Amino acid sequence: MLWGGRDGYQSLLNTNYGKEQDNYAAFLKCVADYADEIGFTGQLLLEPKPREPSAHQYNFDAETTLGFLDRYGLTDRYSLNLEANHGTLAGHSGEHETEAAHSRRKLGSIDANRNEALLGWDTDMFPTDLALSTYVMKCVIQQGGLQPGGLNFDAKVRRESTELDDLFIGHINGMDCYARGLRAAAAMIEHGQFDQMVAERYAGFAADDSIGQRFANGEASLMELAVAAREADAEAPPPSGRQERFEALFNAFAFE
Repeated sequence: MLWGGRDGYQSLLNTNYGKEQDNYAAFLKCVADYADEIGFTGQLLLEPKPREPSAHQYNFDAETTLGFLDRYGLTDRYSLNLEANHGTLAGHSGEHETEAAHSRRKLGSIDANRNEALLGWDTDMFPTDLALSTYVMKCVIQQGGLQPGGLNFDAKVRRESTELDDLFIGHINGMDCYARGLRAAAAMIEHGQFDQMVAERYAGFAADDSIGQRFANGEASLMELAVAAREADAEAPPPSGRQERFEALFNAFAFE
């Protein structure tokens, strides 16, 4: 795993941004080539992080990192190792970063921790957020697992936690949190209603011979979309996003 925490710049005044991107990609290609030379069969991972210690790091978040890999033809060689706290530093959430990587089947491994959201730095707290662990494990299940990756507790006890027991309790509580998240995610997927509701929201893009299906397939022009919009029933209200229903159903599994 190549941590991106120092791959960035402090000042644009002394930085050739394009050259640094090219050089960074060249280095990653060297790493991939060397892995082939020595017969390494594990994953090669990048870990997005927007800052600390650099002022601006090139692997800012999951989407930025995936775009960089696409640009330099490295997508097939690298997956992402994600940390929830890095997502919040980038203005997202741990759930957002996990979904961004999972949507491209590039979720490689997880640094299982959480952060103090009121602070602007990486606090590396042991994971206790059942909603976060449930969402992460739902993505892991739907991707077919993380192998050969896994969960890594990149976490530490708090400064006031001075007893040896605190360290054991932190690890045990973190493992229990993700075990409960896995069980909750598996039950939610088996139940089926959550994923069915998501599918229903996008059903218009899958209906046979519909303008939605033609648009999703890249076959509809902008003019055709305009005609379809004019001919649509102006009196029919747009379908509800049902966010509150989704939240209620998700919480029923995550906090059961």
